[in-house]
Amino acid sequence: MNPHSATLLISCPDKKGLVSAIANFLMTYNANILHADQHQDAEAKLFLMRVQWDLDGFTLPMDDFAAAFAPIAAEHDMRWQVSLSSRKPRMAIFVSKYEHCLVDLLHRWRIGELDCEIPLVISNHEDCRRIVEFNGIPYHVIPVSKDNKAEAEAEQFRLLEEAGVDLIVLARYMQVLSHDFVTRYPNKVINIHHSFLPAFDGARPYHRAFARGVKLIGATSHYVTEDLDEGPIIEQEVMRISHRDDVDDLVQKGRDLEKVVLSRAVRWHLDNRLLSYNNKTVVFD
Repeated sequence: MNPHSATLLISCPDKKGLVSAIANFLMTYNANILHADQHQDAEAKLFLMRVQWDLDGFTLPMDDFAAAFAPIAAEHDMRWQVSLSSRKPRMAIFVSKYEHCLVDLLHRWRIGELDCEIPLVISNHEDCRRIVEFNGIPYHVIPVSKDNKAEAEAEQFRLLEEAGVDLIVLARYMQVLSHDFVTRYPNKVINIHHSFLPAFDGARPYHRAFARGVKLIGATSHYVTEDLDEGPIIEQEVMRISHRDDVDDLVQKGRDLEKVVLSRAVRWHLDNRLLSYNNKTVVFD
C-alpha cells in the first residue's frame, strides 16, 4: 500500500450522483485518487464504495476529515469509515492446540505480507507458547470451561483493551464466543471454519465428509456473529479429492485450505477491502 494514503469505505442507499459527490469532495482538497471501486446491490438498493487516495498534496488535514465530510455523509445517509496507511492495525490471534493457521499467519506477518502489529496471542492451552514467543509476541493462557467462561472472557477483554486491538483472528480457537464478546467487536472477529459452509459444519467435519464419500472439501472464513458459523462469509476455497483419499488425507488437505482462506480474509480486512451488509460481504479488488 502507498505509505501516505487514506482509504474511505462507504455504504448508503443507492441513487444517482454518489460517485460524483465523493470524487468532487476529494478533488476540492487536491486528492490524487489511486484506486476507486464501487458496487450497486440492486436488490438491496444499496451503494458500496472503496476509494483510496494519496495524501501527498492533499490539503485537508486528516484530523479535520470527519467534520468536513459529515455534511455529505448526512445528505446521502452514508455509513463510512476512513483509515490511514501510516497506521498499522493491531491484531490479536486466538488459538487452541492446532497450530497450522497460527504459524502461517505469523510467517506472513514476519515477511511483511500482513501489514499489522500483533501485540499478543491468547490461548486456552499451553501448546503453542514456544512458536509464539519465538516470534517475540506475548502469549497469554486463559483456561476456559463452562464454569468460568464469564471470568475468562473478562480477562480476555482486559488484555485486548490494554493492547488497543483492532482485529481478532480465531486461528482454530475451539471455543464459542459469548453474546457479550461478539457484540463488543462487530465485524472485527474473523474465524476459519474447517468445511465449505454450510455443509458438514460442527465437529469432525472431515470424518463426516469421508463417510458421505464427498468429492470436494473446503474451508470458509467469515466474520463472527451470534449465530454460530452463520456470519458474513469473506472467502471460501475448495479442493477436489478422490475415493483413494482417506481421512488423514482429507485432514492434511483441509489444513492447507484453512491456512490460505484465513490469510486471505485477514489480509483483505487489514487492507480495508471489506464491507459487510445484510449478513454478507463485498470484497473490493
